[in-house]
Amino acid sequence: MEIPNFVLNTTDKIKAAGFESFIVGGPVRDFLMNKEPKDWDITTNAKPEEIVSLFKDAKYNNSFGTVLLPVRDSAEKIITVLEITTYRSEATYSDRRHPDRIEFEKELDKDLSRRDFTINALAIDPAKAEKVIDLFGGLKDIKLKIIRAIGEPSDRFKEDALRMLRAVRFATQLDFTLEPKTERALTKLAGSLKFVSNERIRDELIKILASDRPAQGIELLQKTKLLQYIIPELEQGINVKQDRHHIYPVFKHNLLALKYCPNKDWQVRLAALLHDVAKPKTRKIIKNIATFYNHEYLGAKMVNRIMTRLKFTNEDRERVVNLVKNHMFYYNVGEVSAASVRRLIAKVGQENLADLIDLRVADRLGSGTPKAMPYKLRHLQYMMEKVQHDPVSVKMLKVNGDSLMLALNTAPGPKIGAILDVLLSEVIEEPSLNEEAYLLKRAKKLNELKLDDLRQQAKNVIAEKRQEEDKDIKKQFKV
Repeated sequence: MEIPNFVLNTTDKIKAAGFESFIVGGPVRDFLMNKEPKDWDITTNAKPEEIVSLFKDAKYNNSFGTVLLPVRDSAEKIITVLEITTYRSEATYSDRRHPDRIEFEKELDKDLSRRDFTINALAIDPAKAEKVIDLFGGLKDIKLKIIRAIGEPSDRFKEDALRMLRAVRFATQLDFTLEPKTERALTKLAGSLKFVSNERIRDELIKILASDRPAQGIELLQKTKLLQYIIPELEQGINVKQDRHHIYPVFKHNLLALKYCPNKDWQVRLAALLHDVAKPKTRKIIKNIATFYNHEYLGAKMVNRIMTRLKFTNEDRERVVNLVKNHMFYYNVGEVSAASVRRLIAKVGQENLADLIDLRVADRLGSGTPKAMPYKLRHLQYMMEKVQHDPVSVKMLKVNGDSLMLALNTAPGPKIGAILDVLLSEVIEEPSLNEEAYLLKRAKKLNELKLDDLRQQAKNVIAEKRQEEDKDIKKQFKV
């Protein structure tokens, strides 16, 4: 592992101007662990104004002493941004997140002592990369694979409550354990997470889900009592027993589904974690058997609320909600027609089919089922490939709003959309009907109906098929 030239050139230029310059923090930790740093942070005794004077592209528009320096390639494209921060100390954190006052310092040790964990308080001079400045035992903790707060852990977490989530995230990403005193302080102060914005909590949660050990991270959040302040709905599944093919309680099953999810996208992993979140609320005992009928629909509503609360983007929220809502899709070879596969595609979206199958695999493995991809799921993949070019959306019809308005001699309005919905519901059942002449003729007939009748007709088709699928699901799971 070598330090990039753009880092060396930057630190050399700062030192040539008479200042100290070190690589510091997470990049040093990663560098020493032979991991490629995602970014490079530099610390110096030069004041922000002095740094800006050295680099024409440098920008300084904050009160924390951090100068941003874009790094460009030979084509003048920005490839990364260096953060160059003046040595500083911090005093009092009245909001439990940000220092009320910072002071620029002249000595490196002052800057290192304000940091969160020992493994993040390491510094190296790029010109002497073999010599590590380690004032708090960070090198030893890297060898021991430990996350240890600098100084008194309670003080560090009282200064900035986000550090509690960062501790869990680092332990998850690096496969480290929490040092006992650090873990006890974190657990004791877990309620301080209320001082952290939902946006920051969301960002840390995403990093945990995107790591190589996401289930380990969620389990640690639960162990340290942080999870109850992030997704309390999940903890309602602890010790909630299941029957039939499920051998684990709901919470354990959700954790295992996340662990075995074959998809690396954090959105699909979040769906795996939350897919059965509504089971505790829908649990009923029928003939001595625990049932959770319609938990996927209530679960979708709960996931929507959870992700809205944590300020996820609309796009991410809709994707996860869609997967949770449809994770109970029914498919048995010989019992499900091509039309039902087209309806599934129309319902979940062509782009989400692979994710839905990955979610089913996660669900199966998280249930204790040894076989991840049974024949019927492989057959579903075959059927999806077979019908992928069949019409499953209004856009795939051989007519559109413009051609309908022309044929019906009518103006734009909701009735055109309703007619298209009815046409699509019929074409999904029989793709051969997707011919312009037939659809225009059928549209003229539908146009004789009132708007409400049209909408009801489309709803009736959907409701009828939904009832059929629900019956199949109930039959499959004996509920």
